[in-house]
Amino acid sequence: MQKITPWLWFDTQAEEAATFYTSVFKDSRILSVDRFGDGGMGEPGSVMTVGFELNGQEFHALNGGPAFDFNESVSFMVSCDSQDEVDHYWDRLLEGGGQESQCGWLKDKYGVSWQIIPTELLTLLKDPDPERAQRAMQAMLQMRKIDLEVLRKAAATA
Repeated sequence: MQKITPWLWFDTQAEEAATFYTSVFKDSRILSVDRFGDGGMGEPGSVMTVGFELNGQEFHALNGGPAFDFNESVSFMVSCDSQDEVDHYWDRLLEGGGQESQCGWLKDKYGVSWQIIPTELLTLLKDPDPERAQRAMQAMLQMRKIDLEVLRKAAATA
């Protein structure tokens, strides 16, 4: 069992969201679905919590009602090894009404914030040549979805 497990508070979409997320990420699955009993916060028999796993990381989703919304103060960063991987997660997580933001950030249709970041971006931003790193940073600040080819060209241009 992992020591820290993120819990996500949904109004009534916990099972729908968990099913969506497990379809986006490889090696993912629903672990458990627990239902409200009599006298609970929800309709007896309706979904209370869903345990799920994304790439080996365990999460739980709770149908807690409309008291809280997601915001950008918490996000999940997805480290990507290629532009194809960036494109996959970016496109999939935007499906059904997500919203693009800047610098690799987006909100999915449930309002959860994600950072879709190629690992090469971090390398470019930490380049030992501060001018190369600055050019990469300036290029990134103009982007919504991260484009590795544009970043590489910006860093290389003197």
